[in-house]
Amino acid sequence: MRTAYRCRAYPTPEQVSVLNRTFGCIRVVWNRTLAARHARYHAGGRSTSYAETDRALTEMKKQPDLAFLGEVSSVPLQQTLRHQHTAMTAFFQKRARYPRYKSRHGRQSASYTRSAFRLRGGNLSLGKTPGVLRFVWSWPDVDVTALDPTMVTVSRDPDGRWFVTFAVDVETPAAPEPTGEVVGVDLGLSARRKVARAHSRVRDARRDFLHQQSTALVRRFDAIAVEDLAVANMVRNRSLARSISRTGWAEFRTLLTYKAHRGGRTLAVVDRWYPSSKTCSACGHLLATLSLGTRHWVCPGCGTRHDRDVNAAKNIAVAAGLVETQNACGADVRHGEPPSVRSAVNQEPPPARVGIPRL
Repeated sequence: MRTAYRCRAYPTPEQVSVLNRTFGCIRVVWNRTLAARHARYHAGGRSTSYAETDRALTEMKKQPDLAFLGEVSSVPLQQTLRHQHTAMTAFFQKRARYPRYKSRHGRQSASYTRSAFRLRGGNLSLGKTPGVLRFVWSWPDVDVTALDPTMVTVSRDPDGRWFVTFAVDVETPAAPEPTGEVVGVDLGLSARRKVARAHSRVRDARRDFLHQQSTALVRRFDAIAVEDLAVANMVRNRSLARSISRTGWAEFRTLLTYKAHRGGRTLAVVDRWYPSSKTCSACGHLLATLSLGTRHWVCPGCGTRHDRDVNAAKNIAVAAGLVETQNACGADVRHGEPPSVRSAVNQEPPPARVGIPRL
């Protein structure tokens, strides 16, 4: 029987760099292989075996633009091919849904078999990863120094926490002695209340965070500019709905509005169609396109490197007329009710130049 032990991991900055690079290579291999499977099946109705995907991986590494695949351990890349083959088999047997493409924004993981890790005396080392990966063992009744895992999986949650999972083959435990007792369980009102209380704790934690952040902004700044996002429309996007709902954008906007009004602060709302993310806050260069996955970009006009969100925040402040820069622009702005009203500054934007960012 196989069991697993999952515990928190605390990689060093050097290990984080290598593991993040490994996660990126895994996404490339998974997505390219899945796309090739899809195209082959729809073109001629032919399935793809694991051996064929393994040979394709070897060819990928020979391509100049994919040479970086050879910089990380090959075992996690081969394991992701095995996982995909298992997922495809389950799909055709109607036991699971069709595999999805991997995104950098979700949970990331890399699996290492015995040839790519070493666990001695409770110290874990991974292939092509510097040093010993520190983790906290959470099972005092299990001796980690005697552990003989068949596989180790390192993962990173979207919230930034790291975990390591040890898969171990153990003997099937003996059946317990019969007690002669029988019970029936009805998941009724009491169980539903427990689930509701658990969800309430999550909601309360999120609401408390939003209150703290909105209060801090109102206390610190005389004027605040926000973007008029159509949250109700955005949550219709199945790819973004869960993330947006968890973040609580609409609730944060509501809290910020009434607190700014109560505190006599200025709250300006910039038109939702204003291209805050695609406009260079340094020179005003306007990009032709900017995908949601691009978090950093370099302006083709002035060479300034931008963090997507920081750049957008600067542009929103300018568009609202709260600050003056050479990139001042005249986006439509709405303000809160008095005493939060402040007239927008009439500013002339420089001619927008359209280009493609250097990533």
